[in-house]
Amino acid sequence: DTTSTLGPLSSTSSSIRSLSPLRGLSPRYSPAPSTSAHRALTISFASAVLSALCAGSVTAFSLYGHIFQERLRYSQFQVNGLASAASVAMYLPVPLLGYACDRVGPAPLSLLSAVFFGGGYGAAAGLYKREMESGGAGGKAVFVGMVLAFVAIGVGTCSMYMSAVATCAKNFGKGKHRGLALAVPIASFGLSGMWLSQLGSRVFYERLGDGLRGDLDVFRFFVFLSGLLFVVGLVGTWGLRILDEEELIDEAVEELERSGLLDGSAFLTPGRMERGYGAVEETDPFDDMESAGILDPRKDPEDEEAARLKKKWVLNAETRRFLTDPTMWCFALGFFFMIGPGEAFLNNLGTIIKTLYPPTLHFDRAPTSAATHVSIVGITSTVVRLLTGSLTDWLAPSPQTRHVQITSSASLLQRGRFSVSRVAFLLFYAVLLSIGLVALASGFIQNHGERFWIVSGLVGAGYGAVFSLTPIIITVIWGVENFATNWGIVAMFPALGATSWGLVYSWVYQAGAKAAVGKTEDGEEDLFCYGSQCYASTFWAMAVSVWVACGLVLWAWKGRNGWSQRGIVV
Repeated sequence: DTTSTLGPLSSTSSSIRSLSPLRGLSPRYSPAPSTSAHRALTISFASAVLSALCAGSVTAFSLYGHIFQERLRYSQFQVNGLASAASVAMYLPVPLLGYACDRVGPAPLSLLSAVFFGGGYGAAAGLYKREMESGGAGGKAVFVGMVLAFVAIGVGTCSMYMSAVATCAKNFGKGKHRGLALAVPIASFGLSGMWLSQLGSRVFYERLGDGLRGDLDVFRFFVFLSGLLFVVGLVGTWGLRILDEEELIDEAVEELERSGLLDGSAFLTPGRMERGYGAVEETDPFDDMESAGILDPRKDPEDEEAARLKKKWVLNAETRRFLTDPTMWCFALGFFFMIGPGEAFLNNLGTIIKTLYPPTLHFDRAPTSAATHVSIVGITSTVVRLLTGSLTDWLAPSPQTRHVQITSSASLLQRGRFSVSRVAFLLFYAVLLSIGLVALASGFIQNHGERFWIVSGLVGAGYGAVFSLTPIIITVIWGVENFATNWGIVAMFPALGATSWGLVYSWVYQAGAKAAVGKTEDGEEDLFCYGSQCYASTFWAMAVSVWVACGLVLWAWKGRNGWSQRGIVV
């Protein structure tokens, strides 16, 4: 027999909800926030935007990557090693940090970012100065130290970014503009690389003897970043707060009641198994909750321990549902194949531009520069992130819940109006990303640096949209209360993609440099490469990777037992 979810609530379900200090008051009709609550929300949002505006400092890597190659005599593999170290450290800890953010809040993560950013950039500045003074004689030990410094920078980036985005996702997940509210910190993160690279090239530059500007002064720039990001991390520790989190958890319990999954289903089973001799017995999930005191109706609703246990139970249950959803893995793999090429392009932007003209050709004024294109990527990425957040709020269908979608949640009114799925937006911008990669791979830009804005603009737009729409889709399908954990699991995938494509690019680049070494008299020229052979095959492969990603996302959406078949609004 099946029990209607529209019938009376079970005593178990009622006991869980009774823990809330807001019991008897439906979350959908909660009173308007007080002035103090509105002030706290404003401070939290401003702090999140400030953190995001500074967190993406590592995206300015192309501003100084080529300087490591020229001044410290690092090979292309070593330069990519530093970029990959930061990328891996930026993505691999995301599940762990997201898990911690959901359970202890964003403030501790902001404090962690202050420590890692301050120490990472401080150590990198010291090691760079030491290498410059010794003429690059530091050897392997100094390079290993530099790698560790960039690992710390990557962890700091991950911590600050996650604390900012999770704060906005949870505080604004209820309103009709939740896509824009999430897109603002994500766009700010993309903008951070632009304004920091412009600041670096216009303020922290070397003064040449003839009064002209030289290259970036890497030491001074790193010292500045160390101090700035340490302070911003401390500000976030004070300002980042999740408001009405108790109400958020209560609403999640209410949604599970309606779905019928609260009454002892496998979804909410804690998974503890008791094994006897030759027998396996599953325990009743509610026995565990009663023993923990969660289901005791006599429990003081203000009891913090009871609230903490309930929160842990709900979040763990939603994590299990997320991990056991096959469409999530298909979607995550699509994200992996999309974002890896974009990351590799950004990390190697400086050396790619250097391959466009022969090293023997000298300009009074260079046709283009890495700083210019970091800014173009930053601007297009920022505009598109805000645009997609706004357009999806306006055109995409909206579920009737901010929690995990168990069944179809589209109203008859929504089904009757014109709408464009968020997945359609994602696929459109992924195709734009691939067009930018094809334009570079085809040789259309070679010897025409003035055309490079086409590549950086298309890649920036596609990369920004993918990074904005992916977490928005996660909040729409799997809810906001466990967002940091869910987004952390998916965001881990680009680490391997960025590293893999970075290695492929380095291998192709070095092969091109070695093939051309016989054309020069200077034996040192084997470090540098000129011509489309340095990158063409890499970027053709990257374009194919993005097309494969589109197929995977399309399957998760329209394939067998996909979101469309299950009636999930996205």
